[in-house]
Amino acid sequence: MNNNQKITCTNIWKLFGPNEKKVMENLDANLSMKEVQEKTGHVVAVKNVSFSIQKGETFVVMGLSGSGKSTLVRCISRLIEPTAGSVKMDDVEVTKMSNKELLDLRRNKMSMVFQHFGLFPHRTVVENIGYGLEVRGTKKETRIEKAMEVLKMVGLDGWHNNYPRELSGGMQQRVGLARALAVDPEILIFDEPFSALDPLIRREMQDELLKIQEKLQKTMVFITHDFLEAIKMGDHIAIMKDGEVSQVGTPEEIVANPKDQYVKDFCEDVPKYKVLSAGKVMRKDCCNEVKNLFKNKSDCIMDNSKIETLIDKLVDTDKIYPVICNETGDLLGEIDRSIVMKSMKSKV
Repeated sequence: MNNNQKITCTNIWKLFGPNEKKVMENLDANLSMKEVQEKTGHVVAVKNVSFSIQKGETFVVMGLSGSGKSTLVRCISRLIEPTAGSVKMDDVEVTKMSNKELLDLRRNKMSMVFQHFGLFPHRTVVENIGYGLEVRGTKKETRIEKAMEVLKMVGLDGWHNNYPRELSGGMQQRVGLARALAVDPEILIFDEPFSALDPLIRREMQDELLKIQEKLQKTMVFITHDFLEAIKMGDHIAIMKDGEVSQVGTPEEIVANPKDQYVKDFCEDVPKYKVLSAGKVMRKDCCNEVKNLFKNKSDCIMDNSKIETLIDKLVDTDKIYPVICNETGDLLGEIDRSIVMKSMKSKV
């Protein structure tokens, strides 16, 4: 196993029905969901899904309602038992864990944040945040100290003695996030955590989570039906349709090279400049001015720099800039205002 892989899913299937294991033994993998249901009376929710998640990355699973995304992620944590396939965390087979081992995994290694906050109405904010530590048997003084620490991290300093009913929806979701962080898990699983929030609060929560992730570098699995949220939050995205993964890739890879019409439809309204990098839109042929700048190591732009971050630098000047490889420092091409302006006007 690659030492950087935190979670590996291999050939995951989930059927719903009275004899799912028996049906699975003789199932023709080429049948459609409708054909399986007609022939067996069982519903295919997840169909032969494989992917790996790297340590410290945010992996987004996205798709429309009924695509199988929530079922898939629940199979990873075994809140739902997969019908077939393998889930490994740090090379340990989750699908073969005993109930005791699974309980230990959920208490000490993994936390979940749901769309509905699930806070205890009779407990204060600090008591809600410290609940996971309480279940572990952590002393009261220690769990209050930890709860107060993560309270500040999610921007709720001073609200520790309030009750959930006294908080807005966005604030309640911050408490849910703080509760998940308080146990210091290696893996965080988010099931459409911001979809019930107003658009402005939703953006604030997305930004807050990105800041926290930049600091903590947890392995995060994030479910959403919103493609703009997916490209904002994800290091890699798996797009699901009818229980299968249509494409896995970085936001840039998916937007630049959608594999089928279904994925292309998701990308249709995404402005290029929000996703693509300098290396994707640059001109590969360099003029002498750019070659001289590169020789002098001045005004170089990394190939992985997002166009969105270069707008202020490039739109008000006629200067042409060298684009260099982030890893090797080699000259790759050039970029100027006309390229940036074109990407700002274009949809994928």
